[in-house]
Amino acid sequence: MASDPPVIVIAAGGDGTRIGGNKPALHFGGQRLIDRMIAWARPQTDMLALAVRPNDGDWGTGLPLLYDRHQNIGPISALSSAMQAARSRQRENLLLIGCDLPFLPLDLIERLSAGRENQIAAMPISHGRIHPMAGLWRVIPDQLEHWIEAGGQSMWRFARDMGMAEVEWTERPDPFTNINDRATLVQAEVHLKS
Repeated sequence: MASDPPVIVIAAGGDGTRIGGNKPALHFGGQRLIDRMIAWARPQTDMLALAVRPNDGDWGTGLPLLYDRHQNIGPISALSSAMQAARSRQRENLLLIGCDLPFLPLDLIERLSAGRENQIAAMPISHGRIHPMAGLWRVIPDQLEHWIEAGGQSMWRFARDMGMAEVEWTERPDPFTNINDRATLVQAEVHLKS
């Protein structure tokens, strides 16, 4: 089981209000963000799914949908759904990524796996910022559910409490740039063209 590739879950259930909503369908570099993330993930796993809110669709991707188990607690709800799905498929590792990270490095899983050692989670750090929405996790759904039931909502704090390795990237432009508003979208388009 440990040699299996990680389940990859793309978190696509956020409001995206700062960029006008429906972020997964936002066009970037000639394709939708969701399609760009799927193209990044497919070669790296045999189990790929979308974490979404109830009533969200699949944007025509045909991918399995994992509905948020908890409401109004942010992206940790996607982690919860992803953990449960990974356990049901008897997988040991899970990579949860946001749908708005169009420059993820191709060696993300390899470097996080190497840097995690015996920790529960490994998260990339770039230019002084940690990126919980690109983290590699051991599948521990029961511990996560207990943590959420006790009021926990931060993925970073959960990772820290369970045991987290930090893996540094120094590349520029930042490969963990996320598209949160129109300004970052414009900057990312300039980066893509250059």
